[in-house]
Amino acid sequence: MQDYTIQLAMMPTPSCYSSTLAARSPRASVLDRNHVHVVGAGTQTILFCNGFGCSQHIWRYVSAPLTSRYRVVLFDHVGSGDSDRSAYEPQKYSTLAGYAQDLIEICQTLDLRDVVVVAHSVGATIAMLAAIQAPEYFAKAIMIGPSPCYINQPGYYGGTSREDMTQLLDLMDLDYDSWANMFAGLLIGSGRPASLGEELAGYFCNTDSTIAKRFARIAFLADNRAEVPQLQLPTLLLQCADDAVVPTEVAEYMLATLPHATLVILKATGHCPHLSAPLEILAAIAPFLAE
Repeated sequence: MQDYTIQLAMMPTPSCYSSTLAARSPRASVLDRNHVHVVGAGTQTILFCNGFGCSQHIWRYVSAPLTSRYRVVLFDHVGSGDSDRSAYEPQKYSTLAGYAQDLIEICQTLDLRDVVVVAHSVGATIAMLAAIQAPEYFAKAIMIGPSPCYINQPGYYGGTSREDMTQLLDLMDLDYDSWANMFAGLLIGSGRPASLGEELAGYFCNTDSTIAKRFARIAFLADNRAEVPQLQLPTLLLQCADDAVVPTEVAEYMLATLPHATLVILKATGHCPHLSAPLEILAAIAPFLAE
């Protein structure tokens, strides 16, 4: 995998990632499409799966310390980060299953086995769908702020009414940049440095806005509760103490529904602790990785 290796750098913008690509081939086509990078010398592989609107760079505070012991794989969903946006196919990406297929193809192309997938928010649902469809590639899952359904349903509290979610998505259609700044502030939470919200908004604004709007409706209106019991991997759930997007009730639902799950409630607040509280994330996942 030497032709898809990066050196991670603790720099403030996503431009810190660079790669040396081999001659284009079917293998390169998959890896270019999702701007896949591999770093680290360990035998165990950790694959990071982004949430909505983010690039792989958001993981740098968590991924960089792990490269001395693990092989780390990072990628961008098509339409975000430095992915090949020309690879976007509306029909394929009309459901989260299309994004899960990309994850499977990355594992196939890199010939990965026994992967620990670390996924955030809707990325956790994407990783779940991939692991259910192709369990041979995965050994464990770590889910940060996961939600199989963001909308309140009879007997289920997802945190948001359909009316409120529709209004949020309509605002996104009306003024994407204003929505990005507002939503980033909501995700980071109160009491955090403004620079974190600005950084998160920067990821959103670096995403193709047309694709982002479609992805948001797919992600935030989806209901994947039926698939949750099908995930057979040992799973660590990480839930922030105060998350405006995913309430604790969702984490408790996941714990009760997943066959092999452990729940850790973090002291961190907001929805992006891998950005705002990476040391707590590292401390929380260390025992699980060592098992």
